[in-house]
Amino acid sequence: MSWIKNILIHLIGPILALIASFIIGGIVIFVIGKDPLFVYSRFFCETLGNSYGVGQVLFRATPLMFTGLAAAISFRAGLFNIGAEGQLRIGSLATALTGVYLSGLPPIVLIPLCLMSGMLGGAIWGAIPGILKVKFGAHEVINTIMMNFIAAALVSYLVINIYAVPATVHTFEIDEAAQIGRLDVFMTAFRGSPVNVSLFLAISCCIVVYFLLWKTRLGYELRTLGLNPFAANYGGINTGSRTIIALTLSGSIAGLVGSNFVMGYKHYFELGFAEGIGFIGIAVALLAKNHPIGIILTSIFFGTLEYGSLTINTIVPKELSNILLAIVIIFMIIITKIMNRWILRMQERTSIAYNV
Repeated sequence: MSWIKNILIHLIGPILALIASFIIGGIVIFVIGKDPLFVYSRFFCETLGNSYGVGQVLFRATPLMFTGLAAAISFRAGLFNIGAEGQLRIGSLATALTGVYLSGLPPIVLIPLCLMSGMLGGAIWGAIPGILKVKFGAHEVINTIMMNFIAAALVSYLVINIYAVPATVHTFEIDEAAQIGRLDVFMTAFRGSPVNVSLFLAISCCIVVYFLLWKTRLGYELRTLGLNPFAANYGGINTGSRTIIALTLSGSIAGLVGSNFVMGYKHYFELGFAEGIGFIGIAVALLAKNHPIGIILTSIFFGTLEYGSLTINTIVPKELSNILLAIVIIFMIIITKIMNRWILRMQERTSIAYNV
């Protein structure tokens, strides 16, 4: 029963933050002269009230699972990977080029190659800041941000000048053998929505990372590094190599974002297809308290906000979703602090009662 109590305690913060965000969002809607009940009913009916809306939400949640997981891994290791934007760009372009130029291979070979190419591209882009931090002491926040700009410029040049279909900003279509199916092929309820098999890949990554962080020696070392790098070093953990591994692993997962758009939806790489996804992934990880399983739920929440804002943008400004996101994050920080203090006091009281 203690683990159930522990889960409930950790759920209180996010739930209160969500409730507070919708209450304040309702006040904002009322202030601009709209009916909050009508707007919210339209919001939920169009997103979670029908199978097509659910498919749209899951499609938007899928890349957020990858970027949220990428952020969570680095946070658990005490690192701030702000470079998922660049890592997913490089990885997604690598995914597309593999699918274009290795055409003719069977799906059982080409699909894994495309996925591995995406992971490799993201891993390289994540490893560079890690190496710079370990070898030269350069802070990973500055490095990863700068790598975002380099990736944006590099990808833009390569696509526009070398790999783009003439008069477009996207590459040629990947080979049919590299494409993964949409869920509406197997589930008619999702007919017309873009959600695809990459959703299961994202969920699988969350589960695998959970076992990696909590059930393996490497995961223990990464978490120890995040809690106290000096204690980790004193305990014999090679903090330098673990720093590089954390950022490399983080980048490799961000590089899988292309599986959703490139392999499962449009079947080509397009400039700007995932603008802002890397930064939203940071918020996803924070709301989930950097827990891989929690990231699945928070990604769906953020996906609901993203698609929901499109369904009501003729009634209220689309920036309402950004307001809700900001409020959720602010309240999450405040409530988490309060909950941590409350838990600490309860532990102290229990300890005193036990000693008496």
